Amino acid sequence: MRQRSLIAITAALAAGALTLTACGSRDGDGGSDSGGGTTVVIGIDAPLTGDLSALGLGIKNSVDLAAKTANKEKYVEGVTFKVEALDDQAQPSAGQQNATKFVANKDVLGVVGPLNSSVAESMQKVFDDAKLVEVSPANTNPALTQGPDWQTSKARPYKSYFRTATTDAIQGPFAAQYVYNDAKKKKVFVIDDKKTYGAGLAATFSEEFKKLGGKVVGTEHIDPETKDFSAVATKVKSSGADVVYYGGEYPQAGPLSKQIKASGAKIPLVGGDGIYSADFIKLAGASGTGDLATSVGAPVEDLPSAKEFVANYEAAGYKEAYEAYGGYSYDSAWAIIEAVKKVVEGNNGELPDDARAKVTEAMQGVSFDGVTGKVSFDEFGDATNKQLTVYSVEGGAWKAAKSGTYEG
Repeated sequence: MRQRSLIAITAALAAGALTLTACGSRDGDGGSDSGGGTTVVIGIDAPLTGDLSALGLGIKNSVDLAAKTANKEKYVEGVTFKVEALDDQAQPSAGQQNATKFVANKDVLGVVGPLNSSVAESMQKVFDDAKLVEVSPANTNPALTQGPDWQTSKARPYKSYFRTATTDAIQGPFAAQYVYNDAKKKKVFVIDDKKTYGAGLAATFSEEFKKLGGKVVGTEHIDPETKDFSAVATKVKSSGADVVYYGGEYPQAGPLSKQIKASGAKIPLVGGDGIYSADFIKLAGASGTGDLATSVGAPVEDLPSAKEFVANYEAAGYKEAYEAYGGYSYDSAWAIIEAVKKVVEGNNGELPDDARAKVTEAMQGVSFDGVTGKVSFDEFGDATNKQLTVYSVEGGAWKAAKSGTYEG
């Protein structure tokens, strides 16, 4: 997200498998399937508790699976990968503290995360000062890689920051084109949660929707700490909107959708990857049928590489689903593993004293066929894979409606 990606999740897969494998120095020996040699720790920062923990635990488990796979295959000769997962609770202050902890652990050569763009903003400088590479599977705010003036003058703020998810500069307009051209909706009421991810996504959607000829008939900001959206729902109904666009995440989007329908406005709610979760469907209830979400990447059934990931994830016995960012988390971790491999092979089979700086440098040239497709990074550290998918709630599950790339 992200702030806030992807491989599709179905209701069957959402059930996940059996038992959570322990992960990280706080949780046990996550990722360690082989002994001996040099230990390299891959950090994980995500919301492991709280409203967004479904997404965070999917991130954690998927990174753990990548580390275990690398160890089993002895992918980097003489190196054993372990993971350490820290909980940011979707709070920037916690994320910054976690970044400092990772920097202090000399064995950490890369970090996967965070989920939220607002959390990423608090972490980037800490990592960059330490030359510690960070790869997010979920951040989508364009400013993280292209600077605050990205719409007029792109400038990369931090060379240690990368992401495998595409940005809201693409996701918002892609959704607008689908809503206007495919769903034939012309009047939208736009709502956001005032956070970095939500507000940014709503802005890029609105700009494109108006450019296409659509009309924004109302706007509103909500407090993400509340679950009573009745006043906003009433405004939506009286606006005459034929669709609602929400910039935010599923804990608020589900109840918001339900209350809008209860107000008498029988119109779909549309959101970004932040609402693309099985938990949204639970929270929205039966009235959520027909609601839409965009998410990065292609559906799982279109990606042979993703089928292998799904099978391995199930076989590993994680009790939580991999959710929206599972494939991107695996690929983020594997990008770190690939960078470590490059550095080790270029230094006579050993890690150099300046391993962090070398791994960050190597990341820019990493390229491989991942779970989510071709994984590589452009000059800003952004994913070169720009594919997105629109999903619709049908029969109590997300179903792919359309995949493609944004035609700007």
